[in-house]
Order: sequence, then C-alpha cells, then structure tokens
Amino acid sequence: MKICLVGSSGGHLTHMMMLRPFWSKHERFWVTFDKEDARSRLEGEHVYHCYYPTNRNLLNLLRNTGLAWKILRRERPDLIISSGAAVAVPFFYLGKLFGAKLVYLEVFDRFDSPTLTGKLVHSVSDLFIVQWEEMTKVYRNAVNLGSIF
Repeated sequence: MKICLVGSSGGHLTHMMMLRPFWSKHERFWVTFDKEDARSRLEGEHVYHCYYPTNRNLLNLLRNTGLAWKILRRERPDLIISSGAAVAVPFFYLGKLFGAKLVYLEVFDRFDSPTLTGKLVHSVSDLFIVQWEEMTKVYRNAVNLGSIF
C-alpha cells in the first residue's frame, strides 16, 4: 500500500508523526510546507513541498490544486491521510477522483466545534476520526478513537 501524508507543518505534522506505528510499515510520501520543522522531522523521507500560507489564500489553493493533480497522477497513492490544514482540501477532492481512500484525523484541540478543513473534507472522507466523544455530535459518522497523544 502506498500512502500520501498531507498537511501543514507544526501541530498538524506532529499529529501525523504520532501515527508512525502505522505509516512506517508502508511505502509513503509527504506533502507539507518547506519549513525548518518539517525539513528536520522528515529528513530521509520522500517529501513534496506545497505552497503556503494556505488558510483563506485563494492563490495558493489554486497552486496547491495544480500541485495535487501532478503529484497524485505521478504517485497514485492507495490512501491519503491528513489532519489538516487547508492543503489537505485539494488532495482529498482530487484523491477521491483518483480512487484513493481518504482518512482525516480532526486535531486534538477541537473538542466541540469543527475546523474549516474538517468541514470541507468531511463529506468526501472514507474515515473521519475525532479524538473527543463530543465531536461525534459535530460530525455525523465520525469515529472517536480517543487521543493519539
């Protein structure tokens, strides 16, 4: 199985790193910002750098949509996993077109309200994971797996 792990650097990348016991067993590639924390944490990994800032930035959304098309067409992942933020949106929608399974992990610090990215990708996700029971009321069909920390 080939996995695409897509998301912002910082806390979103930390969430993805917590899933190492799963993704370390598979062929994978990353899509994230070209920032120091991402470069150091992903040293030796196959990484594509996306455009940022992404939140509410239409130009970078368009640029990242083009990037997603190129990367997904080349890599053909079986599974796309993200915990946000906005860079996940074009990868999820185009990934669905390419036949990838989509797993979204809502961030830990949201326990009673949705994130913008969560709202945007919820409808196309094959598995939508939350870390608080209260969030199952916010997102229908969400699965609470508890904290990953």
